[in-house]
Amino acid sequence: ELAGHAVYDAADGIRGLELLKVVRADVGIIDIGLPFMDGYQVARRIREQPHGRGMLLLALTGYGSLEDAQRSSEHGFDHHLIKPVDPDRLARLISESADPS
Repeated sequence: ELAGHAVYDAADGIRGLELLKVVRADVGIIDIGLPFMDGYQVARRIREQPHGRGMLLLALTGYGSLEDAQRSSEHGFDHHLIKPVDPDRLARLISESADPS
């Protein structure tokens, strides 16, 4: 919000997917360790939707191995961010996705 973006949040993956039925987000920052449905499942479901194919999906996680990053990529995430996230890096990734040039 401080950077001028509209921000929506959901407490879990199920609510997040419901929110995407009414909000056409450009970016999804998804925690891997969500209750009820993990972030990998959420990313796969988002990518199955026409709008979701073009979304920037950022995995947010405490899991930092190369295997974890590869798993995120395999499930549809564009980037794998390890907590705590550097806010400058996050802002850069979001702005780069908004400016495809």
